[in-house]
This record gives sequence, structure tokens and C-alpha cells, in this order.
Amino acid sequence: MSGAEIMSEMEDKTGMRWRPSPGSVYPLLAWLLDSGYTRELSDSEAGVRRYELTEEGKKLLEEDEQRREQHKGARFFGQQFEERERPMPEEAREFVNSWRKMRHAGFALRRKLRDDYSEALVIEAKKLVDDFVEKISRLSETENA
Repeated sequence: MSGAEIMSEMEDKTGMRWRPSPGSVYPLLAWLLDSGYTRELSDSEAGVRRYELTEEGKKLLEEDEQRREQHKGARFFGQQFEERERPMPEEAREFVNSWRKMRHAGFALRRKLRDDYSEALVIEAKKLVDDFVEKISRLSETENA
């Protein structure tokens, strides 16, 4: 598909409610191409660049679909405050922001390991994650006790 075809497809899939802008689609296509998740088709028409997923891109898509399925119906931190129609306490908002930063850092680390594998980095990262899980588990046990 070309960038223009992707924008049209998104518009169709959302019942004409949303059409992504070229400013969001083309940088993403460039990143996917640079990351090896897509490749440009050689039989593209003059002036129209078409792309297809590589095997690596298909794996990324499958992983994303599995992750979305695992979290289907899960609620993100903070929604419990909105449900009760009261504002989220500032401490909870700060926690949500910290959690988001942790998730982004985790995704960046996975990309680094995929692109530039290092056994030393894996060992260090595993230790950090194991320590984190242990401490978070202790906090949840304390809260439930």
C-alpha cells in the first residue's frame, strides 16, 4: 500500500470519522522502512511508493495483536478515580506518568536488544526487572494485608 492508500483505508475503517494526516503517516512509513519492518515494492508506479510488511514486520504486528488481546478489557491506572466522578489525586497522576515512562523505556530497551544484542545488557536489564518485580510484589502484598 502507498501512504495515500493507507490514509484512505483508515478513513474507510473508521466510518469516515478519521483520516490520518500525511504528517503522521509518512514519518511512520519512513521509520518502518528504516527499521526493516517494511520494504518498498519494486513494481511501484512512477511517483507512487508502495510498501509491504517484511517477515520482521509481520512478527511485530503479531506481537502487538497478542499484547492487545492480553490487555483487552484491562483498565489503565487512574480510571478508577474518573469512574467515581472525582478528580485523580496528584500523586496518582504522577504515578501514571512514571508508569508510562517505564513502559516507553522498556519498549526502547527491547528495540535496542533486537537491533544491537548484548549479553551484558540482557543480564543487567534482567536484574533490574527482577528487582522491580520483587519490590512491586511486596508493595501489593502490603496493600492487601
